[in-house]
Amino acid sequence: MNDTICAISTPLAPGAISIIRMSGSEAISIANKVFIGKNLEKVNDHTINYGHVYDGDELIDEVMVSVMREPNTYTREDIIEINAHGSVASAKRILTLLLKSGCRLANPGEFTERAFINGRIDLVEAESVMDIIDSKSEKSLSMAVNQLSGSTSNKIKDIRKKISDIESNIEVNIDFPEYDDITVLSNEIIKPKLVEISDELHTLLNNSKDSKIIKDGIDTVIIGKPNVGKSSILNKLLEEDKAIVTDIPGTTRDIVEGSVDINGIRLNLIDTAGIRYTDDVVESIGVKKSLDLIDKASLIIFVLNNNTEITKEELDILNKIKDKNYIIIVNKIDLEKKIDDSNLNNVVYMSTINNIGIDQLKDIITKMYELDKINIKDFNYLSSARSISLIEKAIISIDKSIKAIEEGMPIDIVEVEINEASEYLGDILGINYKEDLFDQLFSNFCLGK
Repeated sequence: MNDTICAISTPLAPGAISIIRMSGSEAISIANKVFIGKNLEKVNDHTINYGHVYDGDELIDEVMVSVMREPNTYTREDIIEINAHGSVASAKRILTLLLKSGCRLANPGEFTERAFINGRIDLVEAESVMDIIDSKSEKSLSMAVNQLSGSTSNKIKDIRKKISDIESNIEVNIDFPEYDDITVLSNEIIKPKLVEISDELHTLLNNSKDSKIIKDGIDTVIIGKPNVGKSSILNKLLEEDKAIVTDIPGTTRDIVEGSVDINGIRLNLIDTAGIRYTDDVVESIGVKKSLDLIDKASLIIFVLNNNTEITKEELDILNKIKDKNYIIIVNKIDLEKKIDDSNLNNVVYMSTINNIGIDQLKDIITKMYELDKINIKDFNYLSSARSISLIEKAIISIDKSIKAIEEGMPIDIVEVEINEASEYLGDILGINYKEDLFDQLFSNFCLGK
């Protein structure tokens, strides 16, 4: 942590600019070694300065250099950002020059790790940085930004404060038992507070599980027999010709993927091979993949042909998906009706040729997942499996303490469970330092972040 790190923070691809970032006590002095312009040691804090980067007498690039002095920076260390022209070669050349001048190449996520270690952000906020980078919809971005603002962290800190107050009450009773009646303390003071904490933790847990749909989208598989119009439906949803469409059964032999935004939520679409018995080795592999995807998908779109009767194979699929979220599309309603749809539920009638039914399909998805009701304002959630697991453990500990009170257990037994819950919440925030965990978490970040 005492050395100065550097990395290219923009993608390694041609663009308008490239940004090379440094953080550490020697960032400004190292930048001064390669920068010709104003003396960066003497410029005002949080300024951008015009000049050139030289390697000896050789001009490397015309640049703008941002100077940001600690502690009011992302890492709470001195930070330099060199804004160069968007040439990959130029960015790499400047990075190499900085490394030769005394910098060390940053590890993935090391800038954010330093922000965490230096107290600029906690672990929940650090994880939200990665969520922002990975955001693929407007709502997932807003949710991640809300988490970065400290809303969720403050909620957890507030719950830990309530636990701490309970622990203080218990300690006073243990040290000075004459002050309070233990039965009154447990049943009338501590238990109601524990129940309130349990409710708050359950709300946070439910929000965290619900947030998966906002963050990751809805994994949706389109299934059906060959030539019922699955690929046409995919193309209509995507508003592009992503999948090949022909009248020949078995055209789609492997999965075709795409995504579409519905009410700010991403629908991850997979068009599958038509499900039927076939001797074709390649097509049969595609059919097996289709059947496997049914078990993994969050939403099944099952396509039937309006112009044919339901087959035994299709009845088997209906039985397979009956306990999952599914929508049935009766396609090709422009043709003569031969299907018996009297016992079908969640049906959308469609004609892709005549552009009928796509809006109705979007509407039924919106209603099924209540996408129009998702309000992420003041929405507290945890994004990682690690954090969600710790919340679940904290809930178990709090609920055990409530049960211990109800069973008349000694107050010090109740305190043990309460202490465990507080420790789990501290682990979420990163209060309890665990180097291996932090190294693993930040290694998932990109270089330069």
